[in-house]
This record gives sequence, C-alpha cells and structure tokens, in this order.
Amino acid sequence: MPSENPAGHAHALTATATSAPSNADRQPLDAAHLPEPQRLRVLMAYGLGDVGTGMGAALIGFYLLRFYVAAGLPPWLAGLAYGLGRLWDAINDPVIGWLSDKTAGHPWGPRVPWILGGAIPLGLAMAAMWWLPPWPSQGVLFVIFLAISVVANTLYTCVNLPYTALAAELSGDAGLRTRLNSARFTGSILATITAALLAGVLVRDLRDPSTYLPMGLMSGLIIAITALLCGAGLLPAARRCSRPESSRGTTRRLLRRVRRNGRFLMVLGLYLLLWCALQLMQAVSLFFLPVVLQVPEALSKLILLPFLLSSLGGLWLWTTVSHRHGRVQALRWGGALWVAGCLLVMVLQPLDPGGAFSSLANGLRMVALLLTIVLAGMGAATAYLIPWSLLPDAIDADPERPAGQYSAWMVLAQKVCISAVIALLGALLSASGYREALAPAAQPESALVAIRLCMGIIPAVLVVLGLVVMRRWPEKGLHRLTTTP
Repeated sequence: MPSENPAGHAHALTATATSAPSNADRQPLDAAHLPEPQRLRVLMAYGLGDVGTGMGAALIGFYLLRFYVAAGLPPWLAGLAYGLGRLWDAINDPVIGWLSDKTAGHPWGPRVPWILGGAIPLGLAMAAMWWLPPWPSQGVLFVIFLAISVVANTLYTCVNLPYTALAAELSGDAGLRTRLNSARFTGSILATITAALLAGVLVRDLRDPSTYLPMGLMSGLIIAITALLCGAGLLPAARRCSRPESSRGTTRRLLRRVRRNGRFLMVLGLYLLLWCALQLMQAVSLFFLPVVLQVPEALSKLILLPFLLSSLGGLWLWTTVSHRHGRVQALRWGGALWVAGCLLVMVLQPLDPGGAFSSLANGLRMVALLLTIVLAGMGAATAYLIPWSLLPDAIDADPERPAGQYSAWMVLAQKVCISAVIALLGALLSASGYREALAPAAQPESALVAIRLCMGIIPAVLVVLGLVVMRRWPEKGLHRLTTTP
C-alpha cells in the first residue's frame, strides 16, 4: 500500500536486509556516488547482463518461428507454439517480479540471487529449444516444443526480470540510469550481432532443422557465463542499493496502484508498440529476404548484420541526443527514421536470378536494400533505449517504488502482445498460401504481399502509434503522481 504522504517519502526506500552484517550495509547507496572505477564496474557488469539473454532473445526472435516451420509444423501451428510460449513468459512475469521484491531481505539484495541462481539452468534450457525431437508427428512436436519453451521462458524471466529491475534501484540519477540502459542495450546489440554470426556459420540450411542445435549449444554456454559474470560484478553495489518496501494490501490494490500511475501507462504503451513492431520485423525477416526479395539464403542470414550494426550506432546516437535534447525528442527523430525505412520496404524490388551482384540491376537493388536496413536499424534503436530509460521516472511516481512489480508489468504487456502478433503472423502465412515445401519463386502472390506488409506497413503503423502515446510526456522535471491506497 502506498504511503499516506507520498511527497514526503517519494525517494525513501526501506532497506529491509535482515542479515546484513553492519549498519553501513543497511544504508542505501546510490551508484552515482561511487568512485569512478566502481561506477565503471557497475556499468560494465550491467552491460554484460543483457549479453546472454539478449542473444537468446535475438535468436528466438529471428529464428524460432523459422525453426518450427522447418521442423515440420505448418505456419499456423508454429505461430501458435511460439505465441503460447511467449504468453506463458508473460504470465510468469508478475509472479517473478513479486517474488524478487519479497526477497529484499537477502544479504545480496533482492535481485542478484535470482541472476546467479538461474544462470546455468537458463543456459541449458535455451540450448534445448533448438533440439529436434526424433518423432515426426506434428502433435508430438508441438507439445515438446511448447514444453521446452515454457521451461526456458520461466528461467529467462527468473534471470532477466530481476536484472532489469536493478536499473531503478542502483541509482536515482537520470544520467546514470540512461548510461545503465545504454550499457545494457549495447551489450544486447553486440550479442545480437554475435548471434547473427553464429547462426550464419552454424545453421547450414534454414530448411534443415537438425542444423540449428549447434547454434543453440553455443548460445546456451554464452548465456550461462555472461549471467554469472553480471551477477558477480553487480553484487557489491546491489548489496547496498535501495530496496523496495514491503508491499501490503491485496492484489487488487497493487493492480490499482499500477493502473493509476499515468506515466507508467504511457511508457507501457510505447514499449509494447515499439517491441511488437521490432519483433514482427525480426520474425518475418527470414521469410522476407529469401522469399520476397529472392536474396540467396546464405546472404539472407548475414544481411541482418547491417541492421544490428546500425542499431548499435543508433543506440549511441540517441543516447547523445537524449542528453542534449531530451529522450522524447530522440524518440521522435528515431521513430521518423524507422517509419521511413518501413515504407521503403514496400518498394524494394526482388533480385533477378544469377546472384546478388551478378548484374548492375541486382547490385543497385542490393544497395537499396542495405540503405533501407540501415535506416530502419538506426530508428529501431529507440525501441531498445527510450522505454527503459523512461521507466525509472515512472517508478519514481510511486512512493514505494516497487521496481520488480513495474518491470514485471512492463514485460508482461510486451510479451502478451508479441505472443499475439507472432501467432497472427503464423496464421496469416498459412491463410496467404505460404508453403515451406515450395521454392521461393513458386510461392503465391498473396503470400508475398502478406510477408511484405508484415515487414513494412504494419510496423510503421505501430511506431506511429507509439509516438502518439508519448505526445504528452512531461520531459522536463520529475512529475510525481499521487496514488490512492
């Protein structure tokens, strides 16, 4: 239940550690006040935290639907398996967020025990997602894929959600919070680039599901190691950072408090719209490039790299713009670039037979494709940076600042929407007549149009809606809301 006097307790968090060895350990310490070497350690460790999980999320976003289809599931059933796995991932978020808030009395703080405890199981489960069962029945494959996805997504939440909640608790300084999220998503994008290279080398044939497992084993190892390094690096600061107060009251009251936080609802709306656009483009890209644009398969897997590299450059660019002109202005400029890239997707022409650079016409088309990818990637970097850099401001509007709960609801809404989007994508591919057994040139025109729309117009509309949601965000000053218990 919120405090009776929000104004007097807006920045007060109760240090609830019951077994800390000294009074000093019970005093919250803002990471912004640490000496520079220690502050740098926090930034580096926090950046490592999204390397493994970012790699896993990228491989799932780009390849999992493609893997399910290659394994023998029709697109609608593959989309359903993907969507149900992500839906469960959403359902467990508030539970894990609540549980991590409740472990505030742990001497390591409420978040790091989850990161360190879940690291190795998560690596194993994420590797298992790419295993091809030896039973060809579609029903059996569906059940096995869904069961593995449920376990992997549960472990993913156990590691990633407490990690994301730490950004609001390590520091109350807006500049350091932005740097933390910049470090986080720099690690995430670098991991995504590594994932694209791994997949390009290890997945020999997109239509052969047995070639995906080496990629899964390598990524699982990286996920476990980076999560362990992140938890160990953050432990000194996490032990002394601010902790959530014990939230009293019924679940209904807690939900009402979240619902009445207007700033949080704006950030939530922005986040789910931008990430639905990004995830839709990722999931459909390995259909769009080889099928619609007739890009050779080997090149299709590597052509994702310009998107990721431009997203990394965009992350640094929008961090600078945020410091100079504000985060909302960075969102507007980045969103405009993203929409422009999506619209250009609609006019790109397929390659002629003979190879990507076999003729002047094909060369020009490849250049146009690369420019479109870079433009969209620069804009899409705002989906990584802006919502999460705004979230701590929204959490500050709640007197108790239960970062775990707000992070959980943030991710829950995103995953519910993504599960629906990917399930609908699979259904749309089936309804449009797409068939995995057909060669790219033999796919019906309706399938080509559906894939192009999912890569262009639909993401553009989602990004525009995100900009509309944020039109009244109070960028200057910390606007606090009073919540009713």
